[in-house]
Amino acid sequence: MLRYLTAGESHGPALVALIDGFPAGLTVDQAALDHELVRRQGGYGRGGRQRIETDSATFLSGLWRGVTLGSPLALEVINRDAKLERLEDVDRPRPGHADLAGAVKHLGSVRSVLERASARETAARVAAGALARQLLAVFGIDVAGWVVSLGDLEFGGREGSLAELRSLRDTSAIYSLHPERDPEVTEMIDRIGKEGDTVGGIVEAQVTGLPVGLGSHIQWDRKLDGRLAQAVMSIQAIKGVEIGMGFETARRRGSEVHDEIGYDESLRNTPQLGFVRPTNNAGGLEAGMTNGQPLVLRAAMKPIATLRKPLGSINLATKQPESAAYERSDVCAVSACSVIVENVVAFEVAAALVEKFGGDSVEEMQARFEQFHTLARQR
Repeated sequence: MLRYLTAGESHGPALVALIDGFPAGLTVDQAALDHELVRRQGGYGRGGRQRIETDSATFLSGLWRGVTLGSPLALEVINRDAKLERLEDVDRPRPGHADLAGAVKHLGSVRSVLERASARETAARVAAGALARQLLAVFGIDVAGWVVSLGDLEFGGREGSLAELRSLRDTSAIYSLHPERDPEVTEMIDRIGKEGDTVGGIVEAQVTGLPVGLGSHIQWDRKLDGRLAQAVMSIQAIKGVEIGMGFETARRRGSEVHDEIGYDESLRNTPQLGFVRPTNNAGGLEAGMTNGQPLVLRAAMKPIATLRKPLGSINLATKQPESAAYERSDVCAVSACSVIVENVVAFEVAAALVEKFGGDSVEEMQARFEQFHTLARQR
C-alpha cells in the first residue's frame, strides 16, 4: 500500500513527508520534483511569504545514488521563515479558519492550531505527489492542472494534449489556459487586495493514459473516486469536489449523461484496450474504477480566511467582540491550489496503480502491467 504522512508547522524548522510503500527502482528526477514546489509558490496574488521561501525537497532516506530503495522515503522542505518560538499566541480567532474549533478541541492555544492547519503544510504534499507522478510517467500516465475560474471570472478549458495545455498554462500569471485574460484577472486581484479582501476559485486536474480498472467497485473505501474526493477535500480551503460532469448530472436526463461505448481496433494495443467513448461525462471513473478515459476532477477553493480588513470575532480571554486577528497571507492562492490538487491527485492515482500491479519494484510492476493488458486483450 502506497501512503504518506506529513509533519511540520508553518513557521517551524521544516515540513516533512514520509512516504511508505514506494516501489524500488525508480530513478528520481530531483529538478522535476523541485519544479512542482516552485510552481506551488507562484501565481498572481500570493503574499510576502513566497518571497522568503525557496522551496526544495531533500531526501533524508529511501534513496541510493538517486534510485528508490523500496524503503520509506523521508522528504524535507526547509522553512526559511522559521520563527515559531518567537511568535505570540492569537486571542481573536479568524472566521473560516481552524482557530476557534481547534483551540477548543485541544484545550490549548490558537497558535498551536493555526501553525499546523496552515496551507504551508501542502508543500510536503506537493513533494509527495511530485515523486508519485514520476512513477506514473513510467507507465505513460500524465497529470496536469490549471485554474478554470477565479471569483466570478470563468475561463474554461481548451482542446489539446496535456503537454500542449501545460505549456499554455505556464504562460499565464494565474495558471489558466487563457493567458490573454491575465490583465483582467490581475486587475481584479489587485482591486480585491486593496479592499482588504480575498478571492477563491475553481481548479481542474486531468490524468491521461490511465489503464482500465484502477480502483475497485467491491468495497466503499476502495473506490477511486471516493479516495480522490477525500484526498482533495482534505486540502486547506477546498469546499467542493466534482468528477466529470459532476453536479450538472443531477440536472440532466440519463441519455444526456452516460457515455456511450464504442470500439476502435486500431487502439486495441493501448492501455484503453480499444474501448472508446464519444463523450467523457463520467470523468474517466465508473463505479469507483478507471474506465480508460481521461480522469477529470475539479475542486472549489474558498477565499482565504485571513483578511487584511478583518471580520468580526471575539477576544477569547474577555469574550468581548473584537475584529479577528490578521496573519500575513495571500489575496489569492487559487493558482497554487491548482498545483496542490494535481499533485494530490497524482499520488492517489499512483497508490491505485501500486495496488493493482504490485509495489515491490518498478520492474515487477511493468511486467505485471504488460501481462494484465495481454490477458485483457485475449478476452
